[in-house]
Amino acid sequence: MPKTSKKAPSKAAKSAHQPINHSHEFTEDDIQLIRENLLRWYDINKRSLPWRAYATEQDANIRAYAVWVSEIMLQQTQVATVVDYYNRWMKNWPSLEALARASLEEVNECWSGLGYYSRARRLHEAAIKVVNELDGKIPTNAAKLQKELPGVGLYTAGAIASIAFGEATGVVDGNVIRVLSRLRRIGADMTSNTTMDHFWSLAHRLVPNDRPGDFNQAMMEFGATLCTPKTPQCSKCVLRSSCQAHSQVEDFKDKFTKRITGERISACDQDIEDCSLCLPPSEPWNPEIGVCNYPMKPKKKEAREEVFTVLIVQEECNEDDSGNFLLVQRPESGLLAGLWEFPNLEKEKINEDDVSALAKEYGLENVKKRNNVGELIHKFSHRHHKYVVELFSCKKVNTTETNASGQPMKWVNPEELDSSAISTAMKKVFKLYQSSQAKDMNGKASKKRKRIEADGTYKQMCMESFFKVK
Repeated sequence: MPKTSKKAPSKAAKSAHQPINHSHEFTEDDIQLIRENLLRWYDINKRSLPWRAYATEQDANIRAYAVWVSEIMLQQTQVATVVDYYNRWMKNWPSLEALARASLEEVNECWSGLGYYSRARRLHEAAIKVVNELDGKIPTNAAKLQKELPGVGLYTAGAIASIAFGEATGVVDGNVIRVLSRLRRIGADMTSNTTMDHFWSLAHRLVPNDRPGDFNQAMMEFGATLCTPKTPQCSKCVLRSSCQAHSQVEDFKDKFTKRITGERISACDQDIEDCSLCLPPSEPWNPEIGVCNYPMKPKKKEAREEVFTVLIVQEECNEDDSGNFLLVQRPESGLLAGLWEFPNLEKEKINEDDVSALAKEYGLENVKKRNNVGELIHKFSHRHHKYVVELFSCKKVNTTETNASGQPMKWVNPEELDSSAISTAMKKVFKLYQSSQAKDMNGKASKKRKRIEADGTYKQMCMESFFKVK
């Protein structure tokens, strides 16, 4: 038995044990009414999505795999973006065994452009583990899913367990947090353990035993389509009678029209001093934004800004600029792990020494700068990259598959580049290059076709002009 400390509790510990206003809890009547109304709404309004087609799949393993892939893809990514990627993924690897046989390169190519690439790698690793260590069977409850599978956290485990296996366990994602925080007027910091623990407690209490998967999907669907961050459709809300955030707005309107008071209303009608789940005193309820006071937006950390010079290196060839392009593979860990990219340096301007080092690193000769392609900004969740893009031509000398540092490298044509496992940022870089080339070609073609007079009019060249003495 662990020893108990005799020291006074810290401020953080005191905060964790502060009283909680009872209005932040659900009554049994609340729970029953929310279940009935939300499931009825979901049965009528649920979207037709490809992963939901697997709900009738008899093989529980395939059913769970289909849910698993969808939930991993939907993390930090909108449904509209995911659909095509999901369909392509399931066509390539319709089962866990098929995915386990794929190479990481193939997986990254299929995922290319979806972002947060570590998701794909962990999904692939987990598939291999299930096949090799778990006899090909996906764990059937949330606790084991979270324990056994790389990349499967509390939310993903709950989603798979409830939707595929019918376990009565809740889920908490951004959409669910928004719905719960408005239903129970929870305005505390979402990043605190106390607040998140309460959201999970509410989610577990709400989920019914008979339709846990449908209920969890209904909560997420409701938050995504009706109880949205900035434009919630309260007039169409089937949970309006259970929503304390909506009641707060109506109470304010009533008091305002009766001219009883014009002052702001506190976050809780029956507020308890220092309630750990109410809006904090520093962020009082704002009647101008109504239910959108909940949840309170966490303060974003400033993104780190980094500058890179990206070198698009192309083999010398004919005038049609159809030479192959040099790609190098990123390390197997860290940002964009294992993806292919154009060579780049973390500096805004490069010099002759940098170009010489590039030639030596990749086994190139006759490296010549052709032109500045342009600049672009790509934003990651935690950092902003500025890319200064420059075009070089060269003669390829190194015919091996690695550079001097041992990094994998390859030469690809535009079609191969488009299908390679490259990041969205590098796709933007190549698109910038293509736009630059198109402008150059149009400019050259225009000069060949016509001569522009000083007054801006066009003049067709006559036959005699070719024979004039210059």
